[in-house]
Amino acid sequence: MITCYLRYEVHLDKLAEFEAYGRMWLELVPRFGGVHHGYFLPSEGASDVALAMFSFPSLAAYEQYRKDSAADPDVQKAIAFAKQTRCFTRYERSFFRPVFPKEP
Repeated sequence: MITCYLRYEVHLDKLAEFEAYGRMWLELVPRFGGVHHGYFLPSEGASDVALAMFSFPSLAAYEQYRKDSAADPDVQKAIAFAKQTRCFTRYERSFFRPVFPKEP
């Protein structure tokens, strides 16, 4: 399994737009075989950071998702929405390999 961790810098006055953008991806990632673990928006304090995580069974499955999603009209709609609203200024993508407890 591989988990993609996204760290966004968001505009605090556009959190509603960013949440709408995130909700689009919550439905899109599973369509391509992934599991979305959610978006995490700033709650208290002066934070301009939002996070998201989703997983695929393997790096090959993630790469296939990237290839297949590029031509999807709903993915294009989500990307256009982000560009139009400018609800975030930048993002960083990192990949992790989860470690789980051994089963008894």
